[in-house]
Amino acid sequence: MSDLTPPAAHETTAPATSIAASDVMPPAIRLRGLRKTFGSVVAVDSVDLDIADGEFLTLLGPSGSGKTTVLRMIAGFELPTAGSIELTGVDVSKLPPFQRDVNTVFQDYALFPHLTVAQNVEYGLKVTGVGKSERRKRARAALASVRLEDYGDRKPAAMSGGQRQRVALARALVNCPKVLLLDEPLGALDLKLREQMQVELKAIQRDVGITFVFVTHDQEEALTMSDRIAVFNAGRIEQIGSPADVYEKPATEFVAGFVGTSNLLRGEAALKVLGNEGVYSVRPEKIRIVDTETVIGDGGHGADGTIAEVVYVGDATRFVVNLDAGGSLVALQQNSTTSSSDVAALRGTRVRLAWRREHEYRVQA
Repeated sequence: MSDLTPPAAHETTAPATSIAASDVMPPAIRLRGLRKTFGSVVAVDSVDLDIADGEFLTLLGPSGSGKTTVLRMIAGFELPTAGSIELTGVDVSKLPPFQRDVNTVFQDYALFPHLTVAQNVEYGLKVTGVGKSERRKRARAALASVRLEDYGDRKPAAMSGGQRQRVALARALVNCPKVLLLDEPLGALDLKLREQMQVELKAIQRDVGITFVFVTHDQEEALTMSDRIAVFNAGRIEQIGSPADVYEKPATEFVAGFVGTSNLLRGEAALKVLGNEGVYSVRPEKIRIVDTETVIGDGGHGADGTIAEVVYVGDATRFVVNLDAGGSLVALQQNSTTSSSDVAALRGTRVRLAWRREHEYRVQA
């Protein structure tokens, strides 16, 4: 067992007729009717959410959507105006942060520059009176969990941004919290390092088995790392589900536009193209560009239009097509045999867009 793994409860053999412990165990976090107001501003509006033990859940949404305020209430930095917060079945709604079995990692690493990496990680243990030998043992285990076991004697200034972020993570993990809260921790990193850290962070979470609650406005981060995603808008959760469900089957028009490229057929255009009224989402990568003579089979739908804009992004090209039926759709095509000059010449071309019916999804307007 890893030194970072909390000791297991004493196990007994349950009678054959008893209910399994996992069936009655409360979730790691339970939010009920959670509300937060700042004067007349409603930041969080009646949020209900269960987060399972060992889950990586991401709170995703634009600035001002309420996701960070929810995280701060779970941490105890803000008290709810109404509603309750439970950690493993215990109501902690009114408890201060130091009485909650959670730790928080922020975008600002807040490492002490005059201390070594090991001393930074040990600091919280020292404050709580843990002995020197035990501190060192647990700090080494924490650094090993983030793959920095050989960096304990370095100062933070001698490390890269990604390494400093992992030191901050080790410092949060060393106390073996039940829940780790991460408030946009990768926001200060450059793109390449951020993408690398996304993969590493998920691997670390899987290794240590602690519940992670991650806040971001970056939908790619959410899709890459999460077991589930809760999409926030105007203080409420618009949809919660697996990354595939949130992306492939957006519940609302907001989710369809915020998670990925907004690609909607609505009103008269939906009626002409699909034969149905309402608002429908079709993801760009599901759409094929074919010539206007191509016959669409019974299993699909098609719409004629004119290529209005071409956006070359290296490995793929985005085509904005103005539909004859009204509105526009974006189609994504991989650049397996084409270059930027090839696709730029297609602007103004008449085309037919084709997709399979199972790839169109009705959303709530």
